[in-house]
Order: sequence, then structure tokens, then C-alpha cells
Amino acid sequence: MIRNQEQFDAVIKADQRIESDDWMPDDYRKTLIRQIAQHAHSEIIGMQPEGAWITRAPSLRRKSILTAKVQDEAGHGLYLYGATETLGPDRAELLDLLHTKKQKYSSIFNYPSPTWADVGAIGWLVDGAAIMNQVPLCRCSYGPYGRAMVRICKEESFHQRQGFQIMLSLAEGTNEQKAMAQEALNRWWWPSIMMFGPPDTESVHNARNMAWGIKRYTNDELRQTFIDASVPQAEVLGLTVPDPDLNWNDERGHYDFGDPDWDEFTRMVRGEGEMPAERIRTRLEAHNEGAWVREAAEAYATKQQRDAA
Repeated sequence: MIRNQEQFDAVIKADQRIESDDWMPDDYRKTLIRQIAQHAHSEIIGMQPEGAWITRAPSLRRKSILTAKVQDEAGHGLYLYGATETLGPDRAELLDLLHTKKQKYSSIFNYPSPTWADVGAIGWLVDGAAIMNQVPLCRCSYGPYGRAMVRICKEESFHQRQGFQIMLSLAEGTNEQKAMAQEALNRWWWPSIMMFGPPDTESVHNARNMAWGIKRYTNDELRQTFIDASVPQAEVLGLTVPDPDLNWNDERGHYDFGDPDWDEFTRMVRGEGEMPAERIRTRLEAHNEGAWVREAAEAYATKQQRDAA
């Protein structure tokens, strides 16, 4: 067991794992609580843009696939809340912080999903960006978080493929369907690029998180990898990436690309506008409607403990 700063530093230097009963610096613990809780909140809030399309999906097969995906996201939230609890906070406390807007979720979910093509674009681009962010987290220095990410990433890879398949079906469909796919790509491309966070020169967490082994790559490195992977996929779909500055650079061996609207990113992170309020309102309604389930589960658990005694 790790008992002090010296042992903690040695484990980090050796690229090994910190466990929940080990000694850790307060800032390391606080950083993990903030990051994992925000990740959990994002999975729960992230159910909404696609969940709204379950009853409107174009076929029974599409409904069943989308239902399974939304259920996966709920499960991811539970895994991550569990990982956060190993650091001290209670789950009810974490949910209260979300509901009162004292902790954030990913700003990507502050965008609407007006058409069925948005479900495809979310799966392809948003989940694709999430995979780029999350696969390195499987090697996170904090054991409970890294182990939770292994299963999450496996399921996210299916979600990304499902989204791409929806986009492919639309792109190969009628002119109206292809136009719908292009419009969805136009809506989600830049928000997906911004999912990796601000540029490295403006990031306040990058250097320390990498030194601690929480992160493995910087925001800009992950963003570049995502763009390099996604542009050829758009070409397969026959769709146009909405970036006039996009160009392959032979010298770098990467795509050059334009700057996102970082002012928009800041507004979304702050939760400005109608959509963030709607997301929290919907979440609160679901939480309150489920109160009887939590009460029944607690009563049952209490009875089991009493009977066992």
C-alpha cells in the first residue's frame, strides 16, 4: 500500500496504478473527482439527444438498436459514479452537484438533435471523439477509473459503428436523405472538434494531468488524431467536411484544419442558452419520477440486512 508522497511519486514514475486505499495528494484526488464525475454526468445527460428519437426511429430494428445504446450510456454513468465513489463522494451528493449546476457535463450535449440524421452523426462523430479521448484513459494511473474505461470503450466502439452505418444508409439513400446527413455533419463537426477541450496553450489541466498519468495525450494531439481518422470516413460517405481550411499536409503527414469558434465553446461550457436549462430540467424530472424506485430499493436492502442479522 502507498503511504506517502515519495511512494506515490515512485508508482507514478513506474507507470503503475494507484488504488482507492492508497495515499494520494489532495490535488490528485480532487482532479480525479472532478474529471470522473463530469464524465459520469456526461453519460447520463448524453442519453437525452438520442433518447428523444427512440419513439421516432424509422424502424423497429432502429428502435431496438437505439434503445440498447441509450441503456449502455446509463450503464456507463453508473460505472463512473461507482469509480468516483471510491474517492470519497457519495452518489447522491454527485447527482445533487449536477442538478444544481455546481459540476459540469460535456458541453457537446448542449446542442439539439432535430433530425434522425443527428442520431447517426452523434454516434459517428461524438462517440468517435469520445473513443479518442477515452481509450488512453484505460491506462489511467487511477485503477478504478482505468478499469471502468475498458468496458466503456468496447461498447462505445459499437456505438460509433452504429452511427456511421446510419450515416452511410442516409448518404446512399435519396437526395433528401443525403442532404439530411450532410446537414447533420455540418451541425456536429465543429462541436466534435471542440470536445477535446481548448488548445494546449490555453489548457489549465493538460500538463499536470499528464504528469500524473491521468492523461496520455494532449488536447491538440487527440484532436489531430480524430480529424485524421474522420476525414477519410467522410469521403467514404460522400459527404463534405464543413471546414474550408481543411487540407492534407504532406510535410506533416496530417490534415491542416481551421480554428473552431472558441467563443461558442466557452458559452456552451458555461451552460448559456435554452438547451442547457432543458437538459437539466429533463434530468431533474426523471430523477424525481424515479424516487419511488430508489426508496423501494433502500427499503428492500434494509430488510435483507435485518433478516440476515
